[in-house]
Amino acid sequence: MIKKIIKSDYIKYLVLFLISFTAIEVIFRVIESLSLKDWALLRIVLGILLLSNIFALIASLLPEKIAKFFSVLIVFAFSIYAVLQMGFDSFIGVYMSFNTSSQLGAVKDYIADFIAAFEKKYYFDLIPVLFAIIYVIVMFKKDKNDLNFKLKSKKRLANLATVTACAVIIAVLSVLYGKSLTVSFMQNKFQTISNAELFRNPSVPSIAVQNFGIITYCLDDIKTLVVDVEETETTYNKEKKNEVTPVTEEEKDLKRYFDDTDWNEIIAEEKDKRMNSINNFLINNDSSDKNDYTGLFEGKNIVFILIESAGNMMIDPVYYPNLYKMYSEGLSFENNYSPRNSCSTMNNEFSLMTSLYSIYNNCTANTYKHNTYSSSIFNIFRKTGYKTVSMHDYSDAYYSRNVIHKNMGSEKYYGVQKLGIKWQSEYVNWASDEDFGEAAMKILLDSGEYEDQPFLLWMTTVSGHQPYTASSITGDTYQSLFKETGYKLELRRYMSKLKFSDNMLGIIMDRLQEAGKLDDTVFVITGDHYPYGIPLSTLKVAFDYPLTDYENERTPLIIYNSKLIEENKNQKFEQYTTYMNVLPTIANLFNLNYDPRLFMGDDALAPDYESKAVFTDGSWKNKDVYFNAKTQKIKYYTEDNEFTSDRIMSINKDITAKMNMSTSIIKNNYFSYLDKKLKKKEEAREQERLAQEQALQEANSTEEDNNATSDSGITGQE
Repeated sequence: MIKKIIKSDYIKYLVLFLISFTAIEVIFRVIESLSLKDWALLRIVLGILLLSNIFALIASLLPEKIAKFFSVLIVFAFSIYAVLQMGFDSFIGVYMSFNTSSQLGAVKDYIADFIAAFEKKYYFDLIPVLFAIIYVIVMFKKDKNDLNFKLKSKKRLANLATVTACAVIIAVLSVLYGKSLTVSFMQNKFQTISNAELFRNPSVPSIAVQNFGIITYCLDDIKTLVVDVEETETTYNKEKKNEVTPVTEEEKDLKRYFDDTDWNEIIAEEKDKRMNSINNFLINNDSSDKNDYTGLFEGKNIVFILIESAGNMMIDPVYYPNLYKMYSEGLSFENNYSPRNSCSTMNNEFSLMTSLYSIYNNCTANTYKHNTYSSSIFNIFRKTGYKTVSMHDYSDAYYSRNVIHKNMGSEKYYGVQKLGIKWQSEYVNWASDEDFGEAAMKILLDSGEYEDQPFLLWMTTVSGHQPYTASSITGDTYQSLFKETGYKLELRRYMSKLKFSDNMLGIIMDRLQEAGKLDDTVFVITGDHYPYGIPLSTLKVAFDYPLTDYENERTPLIIYNSKLIEENKNQKFEQYTTYMNVLPTIANLFNLNYDPRLFMGDDALAPDYESKAVFTDGSWKNKDVYFNAKTQKIKYYTEDNEFTSDRIMSINKDITAKMNMSTSIIKNNYFSYLDKKLKKKEEAREQERLAQEQALQEANSTEEDNNATSDSGITGQE
């Protein structure tokens, strides 16, 4: 029996898959600089053994020709998947998920740039395919000793015994693999997501690939398309603050006071554990007090401009004088980052509008486009009496902004067609941001619609968008201005595109100045992400610092008003920030009516702000330390620092809790739920008030009737 098993096709296919899968994983990890020296490797080996046995058993039960094709196809599929993932990581900066398959169309549009981002070494991961082809040709020349269920009874019994033995092996390996997800020595103490939770829901691809290998991650990711994975329940261990604490009038001037009576009643009545998990988290979330910057821009207009692919190259007085003027004369954050994820532009725009973490492995804004957010930037400005309008100089081809912005609270949304400017649906020639600036100011200033109230104008630009390898109007118009740099053509094309965005800033400032509104308008300017369509090897020549440890993801963050320089209030800040901090910081600067507990980011100008930039995989950094969530390794930038292991674990726990809570809020459309509940409480209170008034009126009426009767009796006696 043992000899038959050894000579069976099952063993031959097992050898094929073992060697092929191992080669795919090793080549991938070497090229991607992933560790080959931690306990995750043991789990990956167990995974390879398990999957090899499963696929070998399937192949051995198939007719020989089909089995050969099946085996080579499986190896090819995983090999090409590994190559593509390395390409995605190089091109976009993250490993892709099947949950973001909607973005494959975008990659198709930028296919030239996508292929250009591939390095030759990636194709080494196709070697296992060549091995598999040669192997099946050599090992299965004329051998008919394959397992199938059409054999005569004795052979069939032998084969069934072999299948049973295989099933036992698979069962044992499955148990061992399951144990590898939970045993403590295979869980790094700094890991932001437990292995068991990550396997259940591979929501952070970079960490999943590190811990499970590229093949298991692929299959685990496919699983999430079929199985609806519930979000992790997040608990909050801080002391409960559900009781209303009276405050003095003096304290009200300094602290933010919230009457949580209705919210506490909702929590007491709520039976849904998921909703109460969110309720309890948010009601106990940290709330920053007012500070020296509170109300600095109170009552002023605001123009928020999200510049496509605006990396720190734009901070240049020669090439981009308008942005540099704002940077040098405004409130500027020198260590700001716009971390990438699977859908960087729209997901980061979403986080800017809500101060919630987007869901890493899907296009959150699109997937949940019908959600509403009462604490979004549009809604909290509207609550303070602002008119809100938003614009983008492209169509809804990739993102449904026409739906998303309106559900965020924008009263009017103008896409490229409604703006009435020239554009092409072909990806090479985007609309001109210069035309965008002119059209936006015409709507804002010439319509007369935004005269009687302060306004919030949101603008998302497009001119800076890739591709940079192809000739285009925006890429070529100003390219000659940058010839003296000696940069590669694709980098000069990128700089030409950004020139349109900088000119747009000049147009907007000039028009506001002519209309007498510049001094009463505040600009908030940042970038959605760095130009990831350009390889770092090309991009790095433009910087005087290495683009490692996420340094490539630096983007400008500028808050500008023309009066700041005159009043000597312009300032540069060293705090480490991301798009998560923008909304809380702005809300305080404008002294809006808002609840900071509803944000996952913090006011970067608060005295107690913990300076750090948090990246989408849970990594974070500041001037002293860098924690890499993918490798679970710590890098210290200074010799003397206070970041103990316990403090780092505490920060990781807080980041993970807020990311999980953001996911739960989004998936459950929580703010719609809370608004409805609070509205019912308000309506019930109003009904009670009316009932009390009616009862009082009836009592007064009865008393008047009694008095009248009494007076009548007295008159009769007289």
